[in-house]
Amino acid sequence: MAKQERVKLTPGRIASFSCPPDKSQAFLWDSEVPGFAVRATPPGKRTPNGTRAYIFQGYLNGATPRITIGDTKAWHLDKARIEARDLQILLDKDIDPREQKREQEAAKATAKAASEAAKAELEDKLRYTLRTLCEAYCDSLEAKGKSQSARQTRSIFKCHVFEANPDIASLPASDITAHQIAAMIRKVVEQGKDRTAGILRSYLSAAFNAARKAPFDAKLPATLIAYGVKLNPVEPVSTIAVHRGDRTLVSAELKAYMAALSDDDLSDLALKLALYAGGQRMAQLLRPKVSDYDNETQTLRLWDGKGKRAAPREHLLPLAPKAAAIVESLIQRARDREDANAKKENREAAYSSLWLFSSHGKAQLVDTTPGKRAMEISKAMKGEAFDLRDIRRTCETMLAGLGISRDTRAQLLSHGISGVQAAHYDRHSYTHEKRAALVAWEQRLEEIATGRMADHVAQSKP
Repeated sequence: MAKQERVKLTPGRIASFSCPPDKSQAFLWDSEVPGFAVRATPPGKRTPNGTRAYIFQGYLNGATPRITIGDTKAWHLDKARIEARDLQILLDKDIDPREQKREQEAAKATAKAASEAAKAELEDKLRYTLRTLCEAYCDSLEAKGKSQSARQTRSIFKCHVFEANPDIASLPASDITAHQIAAMIRKVVEQGKDRTAGILRSYLSAAFNAARKAPFDAKLPATLIAYGVKLNPVEPVSTIAVHRGDRTLVSAELKAYMAALSDDDLSDLALKLALYAGGQRMAQLLRPKVSDYDNETQTLRLWDGKGKRAAPREHLLPLAPKAAAIVESLIQRARDREDANAKKENREAAYSSLWLFSSHGKAQLVDTTPGKRAMEISKAMKGEAFDLRDIRRTCETMLAGLGISRDTRAQLLSHGISGVQAAHYDRHSYTHEKRAALVAWEQRLEEIATGRMADHVAQSKP
């Protein structure tokens, strides 16, 4: 290599230094720091005035590594000299500054990637909270057609998770602990609401189980996978024993209840039909449309989506005369409400899609409305309080008293009819037994309402 001419670098000398046009680069070496220089390049398309940069060139294992420190406009001369001395120190230690820089850049890139990954994970956790998991679970219930269950679950979550425990609800679902679940449930128990506490535990467990199983169960929504739930934090929390209701109405109470039901109020008609139909579940009774009633056989079709059924089960009710008359009056009410100017040829098709129970014809009556009405009647009677579950229990108890068999009652009230026998082999419709039971039941209700005894025998064997 040609002998390097050295001068003491100064800002003035650096400013006047340039590369001859016939060369690709030129160097001005510093006499103060060995290996320190200014490198200049000639003018080009992108650099009309050429470039000047501080560089350092040293010796390592027989090689002469050259390292660019930076542009002379960006670096102060004194700082560039210090950087050159630091580079020489590294060479003296047999460290190649270029390798060190690459390692530093790689470590910086790794740290940046790790930081971004941690940030993304935190953002996901903040997005996939207990609150959003509960909401996503309720959405999945609605998607399965379990609108009533979704509505009840949302109500429980809103009251006892979102509003009562906002700090826990905002935490990542995957970080929720059994202690936090227990704390939420304990609050409800301490309010004297054991039944509600048990329901809350059940709903929370179902939500976490759905998220935990989602990666492995194609029937569960893929949206639940993102919550990253590995364990169900509800499992260690003890179940809450809830005393089953045992309230039944005596004949005098049932008589007063029937007397309070009018023939023109929609909620009262729903309560009356539920009663005359043997104590049907209100949520199921409010769903039928005009097309669900067979006028010839006086049979009303309900759909039972309760429990873990993949699809609602058809539940047919061969009605006795009074219940049939209520349904037929509801059909006439729906027809009268339909637009009188509809074309005659399209009218029947329009009728079939009308709700039996609807205030304005656009949507079914909210299933909580009749329950509130029943509670109003209960309060007005000034006796022991009762609700729709107690009415349903009363109906079944009295049906049993009439000699209606357990199997027939199960079919009539659509109890948990499942198992291998019921699901695959027992195809008997029980139409005759159910109609006979409802005829006997209407006679019994007439006796209670009028105080007169009728001669009748239950048509179903115990």
